[in-house]
Amino acid sequence: MNSPTAPVTQDVLTIARDDAQETDKVNLVGLTRAQMRDALIEAGTPERQAKMRVGQVWQWIYQKGVRDFGEMTNLAKDYRAMLGETFEIRVPEVVTKQVSDDGTRKYLVRVAGGHEVEIVYIPEEDRGTLCVSSQVGCTLTCSFCHTGTQKLVRNLTAAEIVGQIMVARDDLGEWPKPGRNPKDETRLLSNIVLMGMGEPLYNFDAVRDAMKIAMDGEGISLSRRRITLSTSGVVPEIARAGEEIGCMLAISFHATTDEVRDTLVPINKKWNIETLLSALKDYPKLSNSERITFEYVMLDGVNDSDEDARRLVRLIAGIPAKINLIPFNEWPGAPYKRSSDARIKAFANIIYKAGYASPVRTPRGEDIMAACGQLKSATERARKSRREIEAEAGLSSGRS
Repeated sequence: MNSPTAPVTQDVLTIARDDAQETDKVNLVGLTRAQMRDALIEAGTPERQAKMRVGQVWQWIYQKGVRDFGEMTNLAKDYRAMLGETFEIRVPEVVTKQVSDDGTRKYLVRVAGGHEVEIVYIPEEDRGTLCVSSQVGCTLTCSFCHTGTQKLVRNLTAAEIVGQIMVARDDLGEWPKPGRNPKDETRLLSNIVLMGMGEPLYNFDAVRDAMKIAMDGEGISLSRRRITLSTSGVVPEIARAGEEIGCMLAISFHATTDEVRDTLVPINKKWNIETLLSALKDYPKLSNSERITFEYVMLDGVNDSDEDARRLVRLIAGIPAKINLIPFNEWPGAPYKRSSDARIKAFANIIYKAGYASPVRTPRGEDIMAACGQLKSATERARKSRREIEAEAGLSSGRS
């Protein structure tokens, strides 16, 4: 696979062309600067001008949100015509948009091949967070996660990942108005979390390239500290994420013993809790100011006891961290129930008294199935019965 700065290869251009729908044009969205440079040179741009042209086109696409080469007014007309004949600027197609009572927006978008994924935008007082997908479906089969009941179809391309950000900015009307400095605009989309459909570290190169584009200071320009990558624990790629992306890290932890985590997060059978925690202690960006977030879904009678809370504190000792407690978001056929408010509060108090921040995530978008663990494309779902889901979770089929 290409490194972030490697020259574009024929494989990259082939992917960009194959990704096109009823066209042989190369999609410029998702190409790194180096890849875009080589694509422009291949199309006839003089090599001595290529770096400048990349900078110009890059700003039009990612800073101003322009999709029509004809509007790139600081380029000569004949050059704009060449761009239009050779390239395209294409993002995923919005199939449906739902808006929750709490303002959360969920988008179902269509990507190449007719596949569909979901994106969620969560508005808050001081920020707006976009939950981005990295795969069509998921390979991890976490038993509490609705997305995990859908089979993996394929990885998303860098274009399809960064395109989700562009789609949301389109809907929010966030691109700067003509003549305005982008820094003067209100930032409605201020944070990205790679917590949508899929395991980001199983699609590392595309996720890395997309996030590098999102962080580029002449484009979307999001700080690396405003991007959080959530992984279930793909240990070999964790250090690489810190080195090559440099974003914040969140871990889908959810259990304090290997026995329970093997059921909830089956990847634990490959990289158990001890192996995962060892990798986290070596994370390149780890510090008191850049803590790792441990995500912990609260499941009634499964992982929510006082002893679980005390064991969690002991396990993460020495790791700058916060624990994000997530009330289970139920979905049709789910084999678990949400812990009671009293149980969650008692669990949080034990963690807090041990010196860790333990915020309880407020469920958002539940009325439109946009909450954590609920994303699942209707056209891609594997239609499993409640009995099948419970069997995979290792539970009695009689549990309500």
